[in-house]
Amino acid sequence: MKFGIIKERKNPPDRRVVLSPEACQKVLSNHTHAEIIVEPSPIRTFSDKDYQNAGIKVADEMEACDVLLGVKEVPIEALIPNKKYFFFSHTIKKQPYNRKLLQSILNKNIELYDHEVITNQKEQRLVAFGRYAGIVGAYNGFRTYGLKFGLFELPKAENLEDQQALISELKKIHLPNIKVLLTGRGRVGNGSREMLDGMGMRRINVKEYLETEFNEPVYCQIDASEYNKRKDGVRGNKPDFFANPQEYKSNFFRFAKVTDFYIAGHFYGDGAPYLYTREDAKHPDFKIKVVADVSCDIDGPVASTIRPSTIAAPIYGYDPRTEAETDFKNPNAIAVMAVDNLPCELPKDASIGFGEAFVKNVIPAFFDGDKNGVLERARMTMNGKLTERYGYLQDYLDGTDQ
Repeated sequence: MKFGIIKERKNPPDRRVVLSPEACQKVLSNHTHAEIIVEPSPIRTFSDKDYQNAGIKVADEMEACDVLLGVKEVPIEALIPNKKYFFFSHTIKKQPYNRKLLQSILNKNIELYDHEVITNQKEQRLVAFGRYAGIVGAYNGFRTYGLKFGLFELPKAENLEDQQALISELKKIHLPNIKVLLTGRGRVGNGSREMLDGMGMRRINVKEYLETEFNEPVYCQIDASEYNKRKDGVRGNKPDFFANPQEYKSNFFRFAKVTDFYIAGHFYGDGAPYLYTREDAKHPDFKIKVVADVSCDIDGPVASTIRPSTIAAPIYGYDPRTEAETDFKNPNAIAVMAVDNLPCELPKDASIGFGEAFVKNVIPAFFDGDKNGVLERARMTMNGKLTERYGYLQDYLDGTDQ
């Protein structure tokens, strides 16, 4: 089985890669029938020379490979017919901007495996960049806080080497006695928590957070069962919430009344209540002034997130009174950091972590007959058609999903 690591061609450029040089070495040492060729790239976080020094072949020979591994969408004109491809296609939610991409994949008889749907038998994702989104998102949130209030200026994450460099910068800042709220206990939320713990911020429980004043900055991490409650008054729980989100209403405002800085690292599902609405943000008791929205659902559960921001221009202001964008330094504004490709700012760490998971959970499936169904569940297209699991996308492909 010959694997090709393709050059990322999407703009803006993405420096991440599925397999680092070390990950490639692990694949070759664990699987004697595996071969790897790396397509030359001038932007990849690991240079061509890094791969060559690790004994990995670097060559323009993707046509000779069986399986092609990338991160972001492959431009239509760069797709090689009759190959197996792995990348984030951003089509599983019927994203209209990638309809033509999926159509071309079928026309070129490509087998598409989307990283987003690589799961185990319990439907839990096996490879993801979420932890690194949480890491960078938390850092960017503190950077936003410093800039909004003129307290300190942190360097951009993209200009720092790794997570430890980010933590080192956070340890240098002096914060007032603020309360920081973090939603989510998955990869994203726990990635952010690593940063809060790394900088030495004290963690407190929900009761303390809501009822006690502190003479130091503190944070509280909560999940869906703590910021939602059942409409019928029955005591809810997290599994019930995910199974029946329509039976719940938001209980978030009690946190908004005491929170200075909010990091949104939760997963938001269809039918779930919004955390806070535009009307909530207008309320005189609404205290939040800085939001790092790592989850970045536009016009959704975090009302102040009205658009994604970019690595180049990561911060904008939301004026609750006008419900419009404004200067984030405006005293009435909520400063919003809603970069939707945060792991790109930490490409080396993100690539190493992703590659470790890919080597452990995906590569073996090519050599053990896919005994756990990892490839089968992630295969979106085959023989020029959608696979049964992804047949729901047919109306999207046909343009009749409107």
